[in-house]
Amino acid sequence: MNKINLTIQRKAVYEVVQQAFDHPTAADVIERLRGQGHNFAYGTVYNSLRYLTDAGLIRELKLGEAVSRYDARMEDHQHIVCAKCGRVDEVLVDVPQDWISSVAKETHYRIEHAHVVLEGVCETCASKTS
Repeated sequence: MNKINLTIQRKAVYEVVQQAFDHPTAADVIERLRGQGHNFAYGTVYNSLRYLTDAGLIRELKLGEAVSRYDARMEDHQHIVCAKCGRVDEVLVDVPQDWISSVAKETHYRIEHAHVVLEGVCETCASKTS
């Protein structure tokens, strides 16, 4: 296994993602770093996010949006996205094995990992339209 090299910048980026509960975008990470008094270049933050993802410390999420989001929770879990405000929450309910088996049978794939993204309307947005 390769040694993980956490520079000051990578450590700061990692801590922002670890402390976030909203699956921040790179722009969110930059804004939070600036709020902490850091002034890293955009390229440094993007490169740090890529390094941390490649090192297996964080997960890059592509949730149907134009931008990636980042998650420090590495155990298997799913996500749900609000179609109105874009809020992202974690879903800790397991994907049913019979569904995965059915998909494998239909597609003839050997499924190695499932990441399901659900869409809906969060409680806050639903209460605004009621």
